Amino acid sequence: MNRRKYIAINLILFAFLYFSVSFNKEYIRPIYGSTPFWGIITGSYSNFMAAYIISLFPLAAIFAKGINLKKARLIFYSVAILVFVILSFEELKPFVGASEVYDIYDIIANVLGSLFAILTFEIFFSKKLRSKE
Repeated sequence: MNRRKYIAINLILFAFLYFSVSFNKEYIRPIYGSTPFWGIITGSYSNFMAAYIISLFPLAAIFAKGINLKKARLIFYSVAILVFVILSFEELKPFVGASEVYDIYDIIANVLGSLFAILTFEIFFSKKLRSKE
């Protein structure tokens, strides 16, 4: 897989992130945002998706390069943790301007997004290993 394919896959992931967060903000959150449970879910959705999708960015390159499991895990887990730290720091000390209000649910969403990315990595990597057998 060449460099253009990595970029294309990551652009598709970024587009999915952008459009899903925008759709949530414009259509879903106004309808369900005032209810206690769904208000938390729709309010933290952008944090979850950002942590999940951004953590997935190195996935295509890792698989295309054929990196062994130990090194692939080190790279992927490090990226997921870094994404979590940056997004959580941004929640505590806003520097991007996405939110000016501290919300513990957003940090929980960051954790869950990064964990789901790791789970996705593990699922894809185990399927790739099984296909080689």
